[in-house]
Amino acid sequence: MNTNPIHRRWLLGATAGLALGLAALPAKAQDTIKLGILHSLSGTMAISETTLKDTMLFLIDEQNKKGGLLGKKLEAVVVDPASNWPLFAEKARELISKDKVSAVFGCWTSVSRKSVLPVFKELNSILFYPVQYEGEESERNVFYTGAAPNQQAIPAVDYLAKEEKVQRWVLAGTDYVYPRTTNKILEAYLKSKGVKAEDIMINYTPFGHSDWQTIVADIKKFGSAGKKTAVVSTINGDANVPFYKELGNQGIKAKDIPVVAFSVGEEELAGIDTKPLLGHLAAWNYFESIKTPENDKFIKEWKAFTKNPKRVSNDPMEAHVIGFAMWVKAVEKAGSVDPDKVIDALPGIKAPNLTGGMSEMLSNHHITKPVFIGEVKADGQFDVVWKTSGLVPGDAWSKELPDSKDLVGDWVGKKCGNFSTKTSKCGS
Repeated sequence: MNTNPIHRRWLLGATAGLALGLAALPAKAQDTIKLGILHSLSGTMAISETTLKDTMLFLIDEQNKKGGLLGKKLEAVVVDPASNWPLFAEKARELISKDKVSAVFGCWTSVSRKSVLPVFKELNSILFYPVQYEGEESERNVFYTGAAPNQQAIPAVDYLAKEEKVQRWVLAGTDYVYPRTTNKILEAYLKSKGVKAEDIMINYTPFGHSDWQTIVADIKKFGSAGKKTAVVSTINGDANVPFYKELGNQGIKAKDIPVVAFSVGEEELAGIDTKPLLGHLAAWNYFESIKTPENDKFIKEWKAFTKNPKRVSNDPMEAHVIGFAMWVKAVEKAGSVDPDKVIDALPGIKAPNLTGGMSEMLSNHHITKPVFIGEVKADGQFDVVWKTSGLVPGDAWSKELPDSKDLVGDWVGKKCGNFSTKTSKCGS
């Protein structure tokens, strides 16, 4: 050991300084409330997810202008899971364990959500999931602000059957859990309405699929049997662009074989040739074209934030708007960002949606939403051709499937996500 007095004083001073610095670190870490943003900024899903990252940055900025939350500023922590499903889980763990975020807003595909679920359960954090999905799930650590099948898929099929007199059905989707489960629900629903098996065609393609010539030819042939035919599309991401283009190439018009899409909105239509899509449909809970004071205000502020008058808004963006507002209210109600307290505070919280009305977080961790059917216009916007009379409560479990028809999610009274009304027990 060096006994030189100068060295000892320097060492003691340096050690004390380091100790003070380390002591200051926790206080500094607590100066802000961190929120994780878990959306693909590259890869096949970037076409849809990048704008959701921007939406969260906008919402956080707006909240900070109001003074933040609980006397602290909000801080966004952005990561890029790059349309890589295992990477979603890695990034989620990083956000929760390393960055110490209070909640995460993210994911698009169901496979990405399924990938991160074990992480959120293990680390007891909160995920707000803003995209329509297949249902068959109610998790304590997840809040589903996108549509369940009864808030999108079922109403879309009912509309086509009643208003378009559709009798033959093409269920076309990307090959992963959301399209497969949704189509399983729709197939059972259609058969319960008297549709025969030979009048249902089901097709799946991989993410990023680009060669649609044979598949579209098969759809055209299927639709030439003398019965009105429609395509119910759960095709996700950038594969939609060549799909609609091939429909146009083969002369399939909306009046002949209409397509109703569950994953094509204003963002996907921005900057592409909409001629092949004119007259085709989309089923969502929000369209930018809907005129309400709340929506007009949001659009104006969104364009100002992005400094781009051509930026559009869409349904999953609105889901983040609603989810973020509910999270803020729950934190204020709980007086804390502690996950257990916020999870308990969220059911019953209400927040305005952008199309008029108040959405409510239900005990199954889904929300109430209106349903709209829109027709694609030349400018990439939608004309609303049908809507529900009010807000529809999201069902976690589909009544169309025998294994789930007796299940309900109830995290308030029953404290479980799959309570059986038949056995009066929670499932595994």
